Amino acid sequence: MRNAFVDALIGLAGRDERVFLLTADLGWSVVERFAERFPRRFLNVGVAEQNMIGIATGLAQVGFVPFAYSIATFASMRAYEQVRNGPLLHGLPVRIVGIGGGYAYGHAGPTHHALEDLCIFRSQPGMTVIAPADPAQATAAVAATAEIAGPVYLRIGKGGNPEVSGLDGRFALGRPELVASGSDVLLIATGGIVHNALAAARLLGERGTSAAVAVLAHLGFAPSAVLRELLAGYRAVVTVEEGYAAGGLGSLVSECVAGEGLGCRVAVRGVSAPCSGVSGSTAYMARAAGLDPESLAGAAQALLGLSL
Repeated sequence: MRNAFVDALIGLAGRDERVFLLTADLGWSVVERFAERFPRRFLNVGVAEQNMIGIATGLAQVGFVPFAYSIATFASMRAYEQVRNGPLLHGLPVRIVGIGGGYAYGHAGPTHHALEDLCIFRSQPGMTVIAPADPAQATAAVAATAEIAGPVYLRIGKGGNPEVSGLDGRFALGRPELVASGSDVLLIATGGIVHNALAAARLLGERGTSAAVAVLAHLGFAPSAVLRELLAGYRAVVTVEEGYAAGGLGSLVSECVAGEGLGCRVAVRGVSAPCSGVSGSTAYMARAAGLDPESLAGAAQALLGLSL
């Protein structure tokens, strides 16, 4: 997904001379292609994420559209005050690019597990939060940022993100994309974890339960009418996100159901335990958090009142 992001950014920069890329000494083997093509619109600030956001804010104030690239934990938390007091308070088009959300940097341990990023930025009404599910959707999301006047947080996969069957790169703000049909339960996911939701839907199908799967890449401050319409069609909804269960996708869906008085029940599946210091592969960490396909299928069955 990182390569798709840089390819899309190169295309965007070719059409818009305001596009600028900054990195905090990260992304080597990925960002060089942009630097070679647009050397006057590329800057490595060193290991200094807070300064990077300050520089990006200044660039935005004089007319550029800067993309500030770092690992998701550093991009979202190390420079949060600078993001809040700069791009957010001034409504500037700074794009914070967080690489490797969730457990993508599994073996690197809790310092690199980005579990708070989506809820941190979704809590700010001026921030557009986007977590594409695959490379094609990442490409579409980068193109869509050209129409967004204020700041954006883009959570981009670290790598090894296969295409989501049926998604075909579709992306629009606030719009969930249905990638599998079903009538008994809806699994709605954001980011690369959608593959686990699809695998869970297949397990449910084998057990006689018809499960739909939708991708919601844009986590808005408030739910959209399209999301409300989708949720209204199901009696049971399971949200799936690779991050803390409070404040992100699960909260957005729950707010929509409660605020609109919808009749569906909701099970929020995300990380619910504090960091323990344990590290392992991305798949191992997902299993430990109950985000593997078997656990997700079990959550759907429990919500429907079916025996496991």
